[in-house]
Amino acid sequence: MMQAFRYELDPNNATGSALASHCGAARFAYNWGLALVKARLSEREHILEDCLAEGLGRREADALAATVETPWSLPSLRREWNRAKDQVAPWWRSNSKEAANTGLFRLSVALKAWSDSKKARRKGPRVGFPIFKKRHAKRSCRFTTGAFDVVDARHVRLPRIGVVRTKEPTEKLGGLIAVGSARILSATVTETAGRWYVCFGCEVQRHAGSPTRPASVVGVDVGVKALVVVSTGEVVENPKPLSRYARRLGRQQRQLARQAGGHGMPASGRSRRTRARIARTHARVAHLRADALHKATTRLAKTHGTVVVEDLNVAGMTTRPAPRPDPDRPGHHLRNGARAKAGLNRAVLDASPGELRRQLAYKCEWYGSTLVVAGPWFPSSKTCSSCKTVKTKLSLSERTFHCGVCGLAIDRDHNASLNLRDLVEHVAASGAETLNGRGGGRSQAGPTSRCSPMKRQAGTEQSGKSGTVVSQGAAVLIGSD
Repeated sequence: MMQAFRYELDPNNATGSALASHCGAARFAYNWGLALVKARLSEREHILEDCLAEGLGRREADALAATVETPWSLPSLRREWNRAKDQVAPWWRSNSKEAANTGLFRLSVALKAWSDSKKARRKGPRVGFPIFKKRHAKRSCRFTTGAFDVVDARHVRLPRIGVVRTKEPTEKLGGLIAVGSARILSATVTETAGRWYVCFGCEVQRHAGSPTRPASVVGVDVGVKALVVVSTGEVVENPKPLSRYARRLGRQQRQLARQAGGHGMPASGRSRRTRARIARTHARVAHLRADALHKATTRLAKTHGTVVVEDLNVAGMTTRPAPRPDPDRPGHHLRNGARAKAGLNRAVLDASPGELRRQLAYKCEWYGSTLVVAGPWFPSSKTCSSCKTVKTKLSLSERTFHCGVCGLAIDRDHNASLNLRDLVEHVAASGAETLNGRGGGRSQAGPTSRCSPMKRQAGTEQSGKSGTVVSQGAAVLIGSD
């Protein structure tokens, strides 16, 4: 399987300049290729307009405009770069050829994404036409050829850059390479908040693990107040890193706004230092969030044999409320709770429920456990975990679930995790087919219950194997009524 190993580098001044030069060359090649594509497209438009103005038919005009070759794919962009690199970038020999190839590759991916989105071949929101990369954009360069490997426990080798010291030990990756269990396919260097990192993309042979409690089935409720609530009663507190550093970020951003000059004015030294402090604060927030998520998901995947989570529609949960036009005053709008909803959206995104599910998907496969994903319409919070009575309404402010039938009073998050656990136990006990490979719905045990088709989580499917609720390494989706 593919696995990435990321290490922080400790470059000296010369090595840091070489890393920045490679990333700058990648940005230059990207901007040069984009300018060339826009110029060719503009030339084709002018030819088409002139032909139509002269009275030619649309077919003939399109044929004449098509004679202008527009580089769109990576091979065509490479050919154009090789023809012009001595004139536009006479310094290109000072860097690895992979620097320019990185920029051209990213441009080809961006152009294809825009084209597929325009022709409705790409899912998700509409993708705009690529734009030029600014000088202070994120620096990154990817190597796929050349000499890159792990030298020893504290040094790595990169093409044309040489041996670079690392701040973290690389013994794990070096040991896997030594015994033939891993092979490095690519190396990507990135700068984040003034720190340089290298990420090795490797092909790794992993042996199937085994959780410490293979028979354990737990439901996991992901929330904002608590990051994770497990059906066993375990609660993982949400560090809320963005809220912790909100005041600092606000103060630094106000300071930057006072230091920023007008349009066309060069940035001052103090504004650059303030911008660097803001970047370090954002990096600190991201590291705290990632640390909490990795610790929680690793413990769940290593301990329990089956982990059940919800299929949350995070994009739908964090949408802004629609405007409410005022019928009495045309052109004005009524209050729609946008400010309160913005705070809730920020808290949900700070918890990163989608990232937690993504990490559970591959970690459950690594450690031999099973990830089961409940359908998006499964009423885990509204259902009583004791008598299974479903409430019609349950507001977010009600933190304690009160059942009007059996009188149960329990924390709403713990109640949801118990319902998720019971969902898998009920499906396994019913003996119903849980994965329909032919895409159709299947009746569950009983004349009225039905189960929608299930699918594996992206990235966990194993070719040649059929998945069930109790199969190892699979993530399945359970639909609700």
